[in-house]
Amino acid sequence: MTWKNYDVIAQAGDLVQLLGSRHKSHYIQLKPGAVFQTHRGEIQHDEIIGKPWGTRLVSHTGNPFFLMRPGLANLITEIKRNTQIIYPKDIGYIVMVMGIGPGVHVLEAGTGSGALTTAFAFLVGDTGRVTSYDNRQEMQNLARKNLDRVGLLDRVDLKLGDVVDGFEEREVDAIFLDLPNPYDYMPQVKASLKLGGFFGMILPTTNQVSRAIGALRAHDFAFIEVCEIMLRFYKPDFDRLRPTDRMVAHTGYLVFARSVIETPEDHTI
Repeated sequence: MTWKNYDVIAQAGDLVQLLGSRHKSHYIQLKPGAVFQTHRGEIQHDEIIGKPWGTRLVSHTGNPFFLMRPGLANLITEIKRNTQIIYPKDIGYIVMVMGIGPGVHVLEAGTGSGALTTAFAFLVGDTGRVTSYDNRQEMQNLARKNLDRVGLLDRVDLKLGDVVDGFEEREVDAIFLDLPNPYDYMPQVKASLKLGGFFGMILPTTNQVSRAIGALRAHDFAFIEVCEIMLRFYKPDFDRLRPTDRMVAHTGYLVFARSVIETPEDHTI
């Protein structure tokens, strides 16, 4: 499966989302002769191949499923994980602020399960590149499987290494750190990031954010921004429209900065 071969109908090799009752999703890669099995019944893959997206399917036990092309947020929230992932609400803002798009070379440290890596790989296209460092082999193995499952592994270089040793890459367009102590690695980031390049990190507490701001100032980063993203869903009932009972509120503080030659004297920049 690759992201560029989706047609108006589902084809063999496509990764598809089967959306059932109560919005329960199942993700399968279509293979001729294979069978989708669930406690709500079975559906032959051959019955799915060739169907238009949005088609209503019925299992052998009579339970309905809708055939959908999965969105990027679906794939990120449903990936196999061993650690907490960065949520789509944060990822969306990260990639917008950092200018991640076709042809960009973005480097990250803290691969984890590969949620952010997946988004980066999707957005840089065939002409861009993602380099991802982690010092845990088991995490990179999991990320590799997750990326391969959605057909994006060929856009990513997974590297086993410790950030303290620095990065091999130079003149990278953007760098993002998802690490417990990113403020300790400003020299390593500075050495690999283009002047004017985008730098971002995510931190769970305000005292860590304060340390990060100090480290950024000390290593000639400017135009620092700190924010957190809140997202609240509503129950889609036109007679009783109201917020859902649960909300994922604080997930992390996002910190962004730009690499400059010399930090301006005006520290409001």
